[in-house]
Amino acid sequence: MKRLKIIFLSLLISLHINAFDEFLVSDIRIVGLQRVSTGSIFNVIPISVGDRIDQRKSNDIVRSLFATEQFDNIQIGKEGNTLIITVEERPSISAIELSGNKALKTEQLLESLDGVGIKEGEVYKRSTLEKVKSELVRSYSANGRYGATVEIEEINKPRNRIEIDIEVDEGKSAKIEKINIIGNEIFTTEEILRGFELSEGSFFSFLSNDDQYSREKLKGDIETLESYYRDRGYLKFSIESSQISLSRDKREIYITFNVNEGQKYTIKDVEVVGEIPFEEEIYINITDSLKEQTYSQATITGIEEFFTNVLGNRGYAFAEVKGNPEVEDESNEVKLTFTIEPGKRTYTRKILFTGNEITQDHVLRREMRQFEGAWSSDNSIEAGKVRLERLGYFKEVSVETVPVPGTDDQIDVLYSVEEETTGSLGGNIGYSDFGLMLGFNLQEQNFLGSGNTVGIGINKSIYNEVYNISFLDPYATKDAVSLGYNIYFRETDYGEFNIANYLTNSAGFGAQFGYPISDTQRLSFNLTYDKTDIDIGSLPAREIYDFVAAEGNVFETLSAGVSWQTVTLNRGLFPTDGASTSLSLSTTVPGSDLSYYRINLRQRYYQPLSSDLIFGFQGELGYLSAYGETEETPFFQNFYAGGPRSLRGFESNTLGPRSTDAPCYEFNYEEGTCPNLLDTDGDGELDSPYYNPYANNTSRYRDAPIGGNIKVEGSLQMIFRLPFIEDQRSMRSAFFFDFGNVFSDNCKDYQINCYKPSIDDLRYSYGVGITWITGFGPMSFAISKPTNAGPQERTEEFQFTVGNVF
Repeated sequence: MKRLKIIFLSLLISLHINAFDEFLVSDIRIVGLQRVSTGSIFNVIPISVGDRIDQRKSNDIVRSLFATEQFDNIQIGKEGNTLIITVEERPSISAIELSGNKALKTEQLLESLDGVGIKEGEVYKRSTLEKVKSELVRSYSANGRYGATVEIEEINKPRNRIEIDIEVDEGKSAKIEKINIIGNEIFTTEEILRGFELSEGSFFSFLSNDDQYSREKLKGDIETLESYYRDRGYLKFSIESSQISLSRDKREIYITFNVNEGQKYTIKDVEVVGEIPFEEEIYINITDSLKEQTYSQATITGIEEFFTNVLGNRGYAFAEVKGNPEVEDESNEVKLTFTIEPGKRTYTRKILFTGNEITQDHVLRREMRQFEGAWSSDNSIEAGKVRLERLGYFKEVSVETVPVPGTDDQIDVLYSVEEETTGSLGGNIGYSDFGLMLGFNLQEQNFLGSGNTVGIGINKSIYNEVYNISFLDPYATKDAVSLGYNIYFRETDYGEFNIANYLTNSAGFGAQFGYPISDTQRLSFNLTYDKTDIDIGSLPAREIYDFVAAEGNVFETLSAGVSWQTVTLNRGLFPTDGASTSLSLSTTVPGSDLSYYRINLRQRYYQPLSSDLIFGFQGELGYLSAYGETEETPFFQNFYAGGPRSLRGFESNTLGPRSTDAPCYEFNYEEGTCPNLLDTDGDGELDSPYYNPYANNTSRYRDAPIGGNIKVEGSLQMIFRLPFIEDQRSMRSAFFFDFGNVFSDNCKDYQINCYKPSIDDLRYSYGVGITWITGFGPMSFAISKPTNAGPQERTEEFQFTVGNVF
């Protein structure tokens, strides 16, 4: 066969050479070049001016030019003593257009084509056309789409270029019908398959696609199967074979593993050897605890990581630790030896940042816990990454350590960040469950990259008008003492806010400062002056009238507050792991027109369950109470519940106690108002308010939420990945179960829907929600179903909020 190939090549070359006698080359002329340079031709042909050329050398010229794979045709001729080489270049690929691909991204397919030499700008070889088809079909088969077909069209372009149009029919994805494990006697197939990424399908498979075959997933599951046994003592477990079979219609996949479980091994003894730069007390309890335990590869790996971390935190960045099992088959025992090679102690030369086009260097550097010139510490380097993520300025943060060239004991630490929008500047338009909102905003958490938060707002809607200015410097001192202030004016019509009808005009200013207790805990203090003017209208609710009659309708207060917060969340936006807890107390100080205090406890918790599922919990407890000469809690400070940002499925602020109609001594039916109270008994004092029961039938005001002084609220969430969404960091989807209500510990006999805290009176809802952070602002959608709404409580199964910055 090899001789036939040589004969065929020789015949092919001879066809490209015109017969001529040997002669002395006085010049070389190359004809037909378009893209290839003349210089590159002279670099490969084995002849120069002044050489003699014969038939053998002509063959060598043709062979060398064909070897470049740049030409489809080559002719050798002469004119006098001039050697003429005529070539026909192969076309170059001007563009590759893909259509019909949805399951696999264009980038994935182009990467596959690049592997067989098909790439924009490269030479196009028609002989590889079938390779293109085969490679694309192979890529789809590796992802369970065995019915995929590929059609390719070549389109000639000017200047010897060609465009390749590839049309893909992906076909339908084959589903895994059955996964069989043969040879397993110790563990059931069901037990083993629980850890597999591939599965035979379930109710949630339409979200996770776990019943769709993928070669990469199969490789991962093979590793999972091996780890399952080796982590349970079966050190010599092996997979004898794995088979993939298809149904006739290529719609169902059957996967079969043949396994040899082997014997179960226990650990006989553990020894640590090598240069150990720390005390035995650090590890002896851990290694001793392994003796007589079942052998587990996961445990061995964990102890290797333990030693590596201990060494890494002491400056040994390139330490090597290896756990070696010495197997005794007769007794089914293993002797473990951990070999430690710490290497040289490593120092951090520089800490560098990339990607921070807006955020100033010092804002990132102040979050570092690793210092330049000091021993490197893995924990300190990782702590810097976590602290950057918690800032909320970055979409992505990564870190790597880079050895310094020419040294063996120095590294540079490189943090790479991807910034995201942290605020808005300009006008805004939005819609929520309370209607259209218009205004001007400057709200920036990272103002000009300084790390300071600056806010200037003018907002107006049908229910409120707000003007505010705020500033916060989180590093007013180098010790991370924060300092901030705010000034505000707020006018709110609560009648348009799903709340009992009254208006407030509030103005005030405040100052705050905070102090870090540790890397994850912080104490904050604030002082706020506020003046609030209440307009109760012509027909106020009885609760509102009673309070104003007793306390007045203009209040000046000075409030002092303290809060404690601990945060271990892994990132500021859409966390996936960790928790945060905050406890705050605010109280008016002596000399204020009203005396009351407020306590709030808020909790967030996230726990990853798998790569695609996260359990989440959010909760809040609130308590408001009057003290001193103030007998009733201020109604305008009450808690409310219900709505897309609270208890989904219920209209905003509609849960809890509801107001009664206006107190009237004598109701004017024609004008729909209450006249001034009268001194009917002549004692010189106006009569106490008298509730007119007929006002319910004649007043245009009906009972409305008035809020309560106790709030209980929580949400259990199962956060999942939406299929076909590339950037999961900007979108969050979850199934949720919300619960909560607003209560009062001072209910009056005449109040509606008022009750003391009780589990029986909690309200519940469940559903699915999506939050999407876009360049135009946040968008949130929720579809929910309340389970036990009361007769006075209004429900709303679809809710959304959307904002736009322009």
